Amino acid sequence: MFHKEGYKIIIITFVIIAAGLLAVESFVELNWLRILLMLTLLVFLVLILQFFRNPKRNTVLNDNHVLSPVDGKVVVIEEVFENEYFKDKRLQVSVFMSPLNVHVTRYPIGGKVAFSKYHPGKYLVAWHPKSSTENERTTVVVENSTSGKVLFRQIAGALAKRIVNYAKEGENAIQGSDQGFIKFGSRVDLFLPLDTKIQVELNQKVKGGESIIAQL
Repeated sequence: MFHKEGYKIIIITFVIIAAGLLAVESFVELNWLRILLMLTLLVFLVLILQFFRNPKRNTVLNDNHVLSPVDGKVVVIEEVFENEYFKDKRLQVSVFMSPLNVHVTRYPIGGKVAFSKYHPGKYLVAWHPKSSTENERTTVVVENSTSGKVLFRQIAGALAKRIVNYAKEGENAIQGSDQGFIKFGSRVDLFLPLDTKIQVELNQKVKGGESIIAQL
């Protein structure tokens, strides 16, 4: 199953690969070179297909749990000052996605979208300390009566050139459902209340819509 954001790119890639294979078969005479070029084209196709995959996730709905919004590795767990929306201290948990990870962004909690904003910006590497405030990014806040407000931020990386955000203020958000997509390597930051019980450790691998990041 592929994400809808990849349909156009996948079709274009299929056309290019088909044309490339035909050209190699027609014009490359050396057998070893023909095989090498064909394998290279097929590997490229596989990489594009795996990047836009959208596997089904078994989300267990729970208003006391904050789920990971993306697949990847936990790279930051620290107390910070969140200066865009809350303007106070929060616990930040960041998940880094490599180009090989699923890049679907999912709602970490259910509730109502209280805030959604896009920020144009730079394309620093996703693990750079200033990427959270200077890179292209979106900020989304979801609120419910049990969990209160949770902010999460999609951040473009050095390879990510487009962030897709479906969240609209006032709409209902279902925990674990699609909130957006980030094209190529990137990261997502979560900002949680200081008394939140973090359930993950640094360098731990997590799955979007399934792994419990924190208990509120």
